[in-house]
Amino acid sequence: MARRRNSNKKDETLVDIVEARDSAQDFLEANQNKILMGLLGAILLIGGFMAYKYMYKAPQETEAAEAMRQAQVQFERDSFALSLQNANGELGFLDIIDNFGSTKAGNLAHYYAGVAYLNLGQSDLAISYLEDFSAVGAVLPISKNGALGDAYGEKGDFDKALSYYSKAINAGENEFLTAYYLKKQGLLYEKQGDFASSAKNFQKIKDKYPFSPDGRDIDKFIARVSARN
Repeated sequence: MARRRNSNKKDETLVDIVEARDSAQDFLEANQNKILMGLLGAILLIGGFMAYKYMYKAPQETEAAEAMRQAQVQFERDSFALSLQNANGELGFLDIIDNFGSTKAGNLAHYYAGVAYLNLGQSDLAISYLEDFSAVGAVLPISKNGALGDAYGEKGDFDKALSYYSKAINAGENEFLTAYYLKKQGLLYEKQGDFASSAKNFQKIKDKYPFSPDGRDIDKFIARVSARN
């Protein structure tokens, strides 16, 4: 009897397997076109992405990086107007933004354009380009917010300038840049008559960044605002 029961269970299992196989075959036959179209769509999607990445995006990145090097040469010479719209067939930062805006170099060109306009005394344009710059990493967020602080300071909007200096100071720890913007903010506090906040900034430079360029002579700034506090 036990053997007969085991045999029945095996038969039932075989029937279930056959039914499942037949059901799967029926499903495949009924939906064959949809399945093939789905697979083809996936292949085309992957192929399109790979083609975009290696046949379009990568050459764009290379071309944009080369153009950036030429514009940076003018920027480093303090030829800010020329760095924005280069001559002799070379691209400036504005051209790079227009032609390669989706590349890493195109993004960085927004920062350079913003700083170039800042040095040319065009604060509103500086702010516009700096705000469009996507800053990542340990240094660039400090630089972006600090430059925005400078731009708003040039406009006479000291509250926003102080706010962006705070963002720069809190964006990361960099012995040179953090100390630099602590001092700029401290000097702006002093200009506004807030000697307590100014002294706090200068003391922080002395405590945390004594060997930075701005830390070497910070004692005289501390003494100056402390005498008026």
